[in-house]
Amino acid sequence: MSSNSLKRCDGHTRRDVMRVGGLTAMGLGLGSFLRLQRLQAEVNPPTGSLPLAKAKSCILIWLDGGPSHLETFDPKPEAPLEVRGPLQSIPTAVPGIRISECLPKTAEMLNHFAVVRSMTSPLGEHNFGTHYLMTGYKPTPVLEYPTFGSTLTHVRGLQPEAESSVLPPNIAVPSFSVGGSRLSGAGYLPSVTRPFSVGSDPARADFQVQDLDFYQGLDLNRLDRRRRFVDAMDRFSQAADAGHSFSADPDLERAYNLIASPAAKQAFDLAQEPSAVRARYGSKTIGQSCLLARRLVERGVPFVTVNDRGWDTHENLNTRLKLGYDGAKVDVGLVPSLDRALSTLVQDLEERGMLQETLVVVMGEFGRTPKLNTRGGRDHWPRVFSVALAGGGILGGQVFGSSDSVGESPRDNPVTPSDLAATIYTLLGIDPQLELQTQDGRPVRVAPYEAQVIDGLIA
Repeated sequence: MSSNSLKRCDGHTRRDVMRVGGLTAMGLGLGSFLRLQRLQAEVNPPTGSLPLAKAKSCILIWLDGGPSHLETFDPKPEAPLEVRGPLQSIPTAVPGIRISECLPKTAEMLNHFAVVRSMTSPLGEHNFGTHYLMTGYKPTPVLEYPTFGSTLTHVRGLQPEAESSVLPPNIAVPSFSVGGSRLSGAGYLPSVTRPFSVGSDPARADFQVQDLDFYQGLDLNRLDRRRRFVDAMDRFSQAADAGHSFSADPDLERAYNLIASPAAKQAFDLAQEPSAVRARYGSKTIGQSCLLARRLVERGVPFVTVNDRGWDTHENLNTRLKLGYDGAKVDVGLVPSLDRALSTLVQDLEERGMLQETLVVVMGEFGRTPKLNTRGGRDHWPRVFSVALAGGGILGGQVFGSSDSVGESPRDNPVTPSDLAATIYTLLGIDPQLELQTQDGRPVRVAPYEAQVIDGLIA
């Protein structure tokens, strides 16, 4: 697929730099990242009790650009051609439920999935729609709300029993460039909760996590000397304070441990996976990204976003979604690649005994128009679209809600992004009514007041 197919239509002090400059940047700067992570235990604590989590972790497969519900989880085989489009539908393991012909592997294991066919939103612009789906709040110019992973990072990081891990708790693969790349992820929460972007495509032969390795000319011995130098500078600067007892900076220690940790590097090393396993996921970016996501949650990372770009299919829908390129003998478009990656991920999690503690969510910012346009594609359509969920306490083998006969509007049980957010948070052990605080002390609920947990989705 050409690069054009991925296009959519639409301060530290000098001393801070010295402290973290030799420890790489890790997106935020490791020293800053870890210092802020510690400070969040002292600033803006949440209030309220937390329910028991059904899911320890979550993998969000984000189909950036807006996937067509009609060509994925809500086909309309009885509708006119201009509505049903070029793809056929197939039966699934659940009697009476049909999905796209390009999702045969997912169809065979639909008993693990719950498909919501009645998602609805008024926001058909990429950035606004992404904000709404990833936070549960409609965007406003006065406040950016945190995404699921950032909220989870913040809340769990404040729990006394939270396990300290050398790996970042909120990771995006390959990056968090979603919805026009104008969403930070952290919102009003400390910037340390922002997703850490891997920064490289796991499907590339030269895949390497940005800034995890030493800079040229820097080795472990030199890094250790820099760490001890910073400790000495801290002692010197604090010597005037007679009442202050020195202790090593725990954030600097954690940054050092991350860069020096073979286990951290191994978590991102896909070469450790058997070739047969890598082949099962598929060679496309989404497949190898899902494999990396499994490796990360297996090692205790609570939230991983797999960002699959290119779903803004305004034209040439059959090629983009099914074939992949003109004349393809094997379908390698967006939907077959999703099918292979998603089905393998769920099966892999099940085989490893991890599915019930790992919530898998598949969604984008909106759906596509119920009629094909003159360019053989579909345009933005937020009025009704689909989301698929599996594992993590989800009651599988069902469709929740429905759209009308042409996929234009919800027919029954409309579900808003706020409702979906409340449900996801509940499954992750976070009370949707839990109050967090902005930097100026304003209380904000995790999910909006009008949000309703979708009890029918929870096992």
